Amino acid sequence: MIMRPSNPKSNYMKFYTTSPLRSAVSIILFLVISVAMCSCETTCETKIPAKLKFTPTELMNKIKGGWAGQAIGVTYGGPTEFRYQGKMIPDDKQVPWGDADYVLNTMTNSPGLYDDIYMDLTFVEVFERLGVDAPVDSLAMAFAHAGYPLWHANQAARYNILNGVMPPLSGDWRYNPHADDIDYQIEADYAGLMAPAMPNTASDISDKVGHIMNYGDGWYGGVYMGAMYSIAFASDDVEFIVTEALKTIPAESKFFRCMSDVIECWRANPDDWRVAWDMLDKKWDNDIACSEGALLPFNIDATINSAYVIIGLLYGEGDFGRTIDISMRCGQDSDCNPASAGGILGTAIGYDNIPEEWLAPLRKAEDIKFAYTNSSLNDTYRMSYSHALQLIEREGGKVSTDKIVIKCQQPEAVRLEQSFPNLKPRERVGIRQSLTESSTFEADCAGVIICGEVKSEDKSYVAEVEITIDSQVKEVVKMPANWTIRKLEVYHNFELGAGHHTVQMRWLNPTKQASVEVYDVLLLDKE
Repeated sequence: MIMRPSNPKSNYMKFYTTSPLRSAVSIILFLVISVAMCSCETTCETKIPAKLKFTPTELMNKIKGGWAGQAIGVTYGGPTEFRYQGKMIPDDKQVPWGDADYVLNTMTNSPGLYDDIYMDLTFVEVFERLGVDAPVDSLAMAFAHAGYPLWHANQAARYNILNGVMPPLSGDWRYNPHADDIDYQIEADYAGLMAPAMPNTASDISDKVGHIMNYGDGWYGGVYMGAMYSIAFASDDVEFIVTEALKTIPAESKFFRCMSDVIECWRANPDDWRVAWDMLDKKWDNDIACSEGALLPFNIDATINSAYVIIGLLYGEGDFGRTIDISMRCGQDSDCNPASAGGILGTAIGYDNIPEEWLAPLRKAEDIKFAYTNSSLNDTYRMSYSHALQLIEREGGKVSTDKIVIKCQQPEAVRLEQSFPNLKPRERVGIRQSLTESSTFEADCAGVIICGEVKSEDKSYVAEVEITIDSQVKEVVKMPANWTIRKLEVYHNFELGAGHHTVQMRWLNPTKQASVEVYDVLLLDKE
């Protein structure tokens, strides 16, 4: 743990006047210790050890702690999810907990709350079936054809895959307006839990899976979460976990700069998390291209929601309840953020050290299978443990019946990616019309998102909308009426080039049994 002496001089001055020799030794000792303490005050220089040894029970305890902490965190934050947008959740807002059957009842009656877990399990179950080196196409198709509903980057990726745009393009900002959204951030827990103390291996897994639905800062959210889980096997010091994992993110990225601001704010103001929240609100609460969030209080961007995760970790100071409560009270995605914070801390301290008041209600639900999966928490513990053993051996470690030796990794930065380069949202223009056959609008912009949807009782119907820009046909957009495979926006284009543009929408296959609704247009400018 980091040493924070209140008055370092008082421990050493009494030795100063006893004898010349002792005085000289004392001065040298004082300087050495003072430098060490100063260094530890500003930044922790300790590295992940070269090797770690666990018994099977110890390793399983940490893996269980990660999954259990995530499940507790998402359950706790469920009642406030996106009900507080652009504002903190006040202290007098009480959140249910304490009922012995609370988790059991929530998992039974509100199974959709656990999307950040059953999304993980889509990939965990593919790894279980095909091995830890399962091909990305198998992971992508399992995700695209799963029975659960999706939103934002996940839904845009599903649409892309089902229409032939495969990873990594399915998550690329040119094809996915939600590339920077939170989606892979909330799904990356499994990557760190199957790569204990091997953050670069976790990043490799996230490179493959995370680009199914995200790019740039959206991808970095998942890389960062996976790295924190991974490093939590090597340390229970939350500052070390948060700062060491950040080494996996390129320093040039917006994501890195935002997380660094939170860390520095915590170091300067360690007693009030609201100071860090205010800083984020003023400096970083700026979604670029999400059709539901840009220029609005709603913010599902991975950057700010990841920041809320580490606010909980840093200001929670290792206290499990305080950690998930602070992450929840930051607002926005206030179930997924405490889930990540709780999972990372749960990994660091282990299942057996999660306070009983939090763990007891979970135990009653550990054999319930999550919606859209074949897996319960107890199944998940066993699968993740098996996958971790496979990767430990593959990466040079050793596994025996009574001892597991991990060849640890020092974190390395992944490549630099930035979505929507040099673009910023300027305004939303309300249209609010149903297409009959065609509609035209003009705008000065460098990028455009046309927000709308198809409505039809016939769920097999697929509307075809031709988009013409400056007299050139750009695309014939297919818009399914089936909600689970829907297209989230009518059209988007982030490479128009700055200038005056004329956009025409033409409905090619109109029917009286359907309508194409256009709501508003988000215009983007060059920075």
